[in-house]
Amino acid sequence: MRILVLRALGLGDLLTAVPALRGLRTAFPRAEIALAAPAWLADAVDRVDAVDRLVPTEELAPIDYDRPDLAVNLHGRGPQSVRRLLDTGPHRLITYGEQDGDERVLAARWPDQRHEMLRWCDLLRGKAIRCDPDDFRLPPVGARTGKIVIHPGASTGARRWPVERYAAVARALGPEVVVTAGPGERALARRVSRTVVAGTLAELMDLVATARLVICGDTGVAHVATAYRTPSVVLFGPVSPRLWGPRRGPHRALWHGRTGDTFADDPDPGLLRITVDEVLEVAGGVLCGSASSVRATSA
Repeated sequence: MRILVLRALGLGDLLTAVPALRGLRTAFPRAEIALAAPAWLADAVDRVDAVDRLVPTEELAPIDYDRPDLAVNLHGRGPQSVRRLLDTGPHRLITYGEQDGDERVLAARWPDQRHEMLRWCDLLRGKAIRCDPDDFRLPPVGARTGKIVIHPGASTGARRWPVERYAAVARALGPEVVVTAGPGERALARRVSRTVVAGTLAELMDLVATARLVICGDTGVAHVATAYRTPSVVLFGPVSPRLWGPRRGPHRALWHGRTGDTFADDPDPGLLRITVDEVLEVAGGVLCGSASSVRATSA
């Protein structure tokens, strides 16, 4: 059996889909599971034991795969993602969206205000495929170090806490701090510290996986920390941690209860309400172990 899964988004999106991918693996242990996702995620895809191979593609681009027995849309509700999967000629397609009369399509209604991991597990469970939303860990890659990772970047300005505040946190936490940068973010990271790590995706994931603590915004690095059970402090702005935050583990999600425009250019007003002192206080609690297995939001 050949299964094609579409999730052509970012690093965090991939990691929140791990429980659903493992549900497919458990249901179809002998199947080849191919994941259609961007090529730059190859190092991360290699760490997901439920995936046999990567089919490189970009968001909503054509997929170079022919006639899967089952296609699964973990990308969105359509219609573009549904059409891209139907173009591969699947025997069956599991997706959110409208039942448009195509007998190949097994559609379910899109759930609003649902945590991302639960959303995709719900889709599969609705089609009698068992799925555990708490099965999101990745295998350890090494011993825990004393490093504190600060990642100031984010995919949009709305999710980016002011760099001056990150710099203040870095100064307070001392020489154990390592600042990381994603593609195109080196200049931003250097405003936090002159020592910046901007290696490959594999190097970034290994650094986060073995760190003592991670401090970042609502971005892919936060999901890497969750996957490796690395203690973290995650700063939320326009999106609630109830939708994208760590579900369990030694993590704290700071949020001031305000939602906004995820794609805005400027930092979300709710994100700006998080102070340096607040981050340092919570980070100290996480480092001391008092916040283990707790997810909290600020008032």
